[in-house]
Amino acid sequence: MQDLGISLLFKGSNMARLFGGLWVTVQISLIAVLLSIPLGILFGLFMTLKHPAARLVSRVYLDFIRIMPQLVLLFLVYFGVTRTFGVNLSAWTSAILVFTLWGTAEMGDLVRGALISIPRHQYDSAEALGLTRLQTYTYIIIPQTLRRLLPLAINLTTRMIKTTSLVVLIGIVEVLKVGQQIIDANRFDYPTAALWIYGVVFFLYFFACWPISLVSKRLEKRWR
Repeated sequence: MQDLGISLLFKGSNMARLFGGLWVTVQISLIAVLLSIPLGILFGLFMTLKHPAARLVSRVYLDFIRIMPQLVLLFLVYFGVTRTFGVNLSAWTSAILVFTLWGTAEMGDLVRGALISIPRHQYDSAEALGLTRLQTYTYIIIPQTLRRLLPLAINLTTRMIKTTSLVVLIGIVEVLKVGQQIIDANRFDYPTAALWIYGVVFFLYFFACWPISLVSKRLEKRWR
């Protein structure tokens, strides 16, 4: 059993350390999501404006965030900004900032898509019934938008949880880094432990994202 390396998982506090690393991952993801949702809603509303300047700004921001890999953004913020402008940003702050910027762009595009998917005749029907613009959005547009938006926003949360594994490269000790530390510290006594450690990391990510995916699928089926 020891030769297989599986016993290393239960040696000392290794399993507790892995769960602690997962909690760091979840914390970064949740904070970024909670910041991205309101900012993304505002950005999505901004993207629906007809003004040419608004369209240009939103398109440039969205394309920049989507084209630039998240890892490059992390390095740009954590290494580039701190050294060039003398701003003291911790790895934790840099990670939350980058993932909030990314989440805001993705969430904004989801909001924009949900808003423009509402047929124009529903606005016209509300106007024919004498509803004010506020009433139209409150009773007709927003409820339908939420039905279209919520499952997609939940999927964005799972993507963010998985992508936060990149923060290991700027020194944050999350679940992947903890796994690497355990493997490196025991590489001579447990030469095959990498399979089991990374296997556990895989299942930790899976069980962190799987319930969220189930909620998204259930909502899609319920509101279809």
